[in-house]
Amino acid sequence: MVNATLLKNEKNVLEIELDDLTIAEVLRTYLHKDKSVEFAAWKREHPTKPMTLRIETKGKTAKKALQDAVALIEKDSEKLVSVVKKG
Repeated sequence: MVNATLLKNEKNVLEIELDDLTIAEVLRTYLHKDKSVEFAAWKREHPTKPMTLRIETKGKTAKKALQDAVALIEKDSEKLVSVVKKG
């Protein structure tokens, strides 16, 4: 289970603290597929600290961009599960 804390929620800027590097990187990768996302990156001040994912958008809210990225991850994950079940 991923621990997430909303740090900033503005129209075009969203910052979320995450404790899972893999989740942060997958989200960043999928966010970059969205043309309305101008910036998506995570940073961690120290290896023992959680990371912060920052999203900046133009044309849609940062929250909507994150929701769209999560939906696409779910869709792609379902495809992978289907392939594995068939194999």
